[in-house]
Amino acid sequence: MQKTGGTCEAKSIPSNGNAPPKPVQAAPREAATRDPSKAPPQREAAEAAAGSGPATTPKKTDASTQPSVTVTEEEAPPRKAPAAQAKGAGTKAPGGAKPDAKAAALGKKPTVCIVIGMAGSGKTTLMQRLNASTHQKKIPSYIINLDPAVGRVPYSPNIDIRETVKYKEVMKQYNLGPNGGIMTSLNLFATRFGQVLGFLEKRAEKLDYVFIDTPGQIEVFTWSASGQIITDTLASAFPTVLVYVVDTPRTVNPVTFMSNMTYACSIMYKTQLPFVMVFNKTDVASHKFAQEWMTDFDAFEQALQKDKSYMSSYSRSMSLVLEEFYRNIRTVGVSAATGMGMEDFYKAVAEARQEYKDVYLPMVEKKRKAAAEKKAEEDRKAVEKIKKDMEITKGRKVKFNKTGQESS
Repeated sequence: MQKTGGTCEAKSIPSNGNAPPKPVQAAPREAATRDPSKAPPQREAAEAAAGSGPATTPKKTDASTQPSVTVTEEEAPPRKAPAAQAKGAGTKAPGGAKPDAKAAALGKKPTVCIVIGMAGSGKTTLMQRLNASTHQKKIPSYIINLDPAVGRVPYSPNIDIRETVKYKEVMKQYNLGPNGGIMTSLNLFATRFGQVLGFLEKRAEKLDYVFIDTPGQIEVFTWSASGQIITDTLASAFPTVLVYVVDTPRTVNPVTFMSNMTYACSIMYKTQLPFVMVFNKTDVASHKFAQEWMTDFDAFEQALQKDKSYMSSYSRSMSLVLEEFYRNIRTVGVSAATGMGMEDFYKAVAEARQEYKDVYLPMVEKKRKAAAEKKAEEDRKAVEKIKKDMEITKGRKVKFNKTGQESS
């Protein structure tokens, strides 16, 4: 990594391959350097893009020392996937019929897995396991790290936000705390996420999976403008799945379990993306109790009997409310440390990919069509109003007073 004239360039290391290739810097689609002297750290831009409301003006600093945003990467060496994992497998229509154009195009794109979860749930360790398992099976994959505050990661990401935005420099220059620094770093990165999308599109036919690691402060990504921009951008271009990681040993408490379920439910209904819940650390505690609580209210009720607090009553009520939520998610138990349950994980992701095609894409198309029809109707009314005004004035110039009335 080099830092010259305030410009930070990110160079990543290929995560999959038998031998590291020579560094190849992929040329971005367009110039990707932001002039810090002309704009604040993009908090307003990101929040305005997502409609999250007004933002405050950051502290002014010397433009010559502010970080610029440039995203570069090194191309991972192409590897042939095994026959069982070949791209397009499973996209063939029943009865030998040819799949439609959309299904065929979808079959050529990798599945994007956005890994989220509470701090300490084992997201980064799971990312390491995913990297190791795809490498072992020679499945082409691509890894992106979006946690700017992590000290080190046990895998080699293809794109690393830390090489693009300097988290500590952002905190120092804009007088921010830890969470503010992470959010501003994500905002800066989100303004150039189109370049990341370009890198992925160029390699789409060579990849099976794209795994994305997110910050441990889950709310910074899931409820921020930049997190929404990144998620929506990926979902608009690739089959995208949310992977919610749960710390299984810590959910043996029914109240803690319900807190996790409530948060997961809110994220699923906010994004409306296919959802896979991963109960991690099953080598320490089995996840069977959690699956039983999700399907059997009486079992969960019995677990709550010893707790007479308000939270116990709340959890009991929420269990009934979330019954529909439980029917619409896939759950798997894995151990990121030992690799146990990874086959079930990939099966669940494959099912979620199919859900993206069958449910999410039609929903998005319906929304786009409705938005286009609404805009067309607004344009039609605007044209009719102009025509009506022209008929009234008969082409003569008209002056209006302050109240909007025609004046002589």
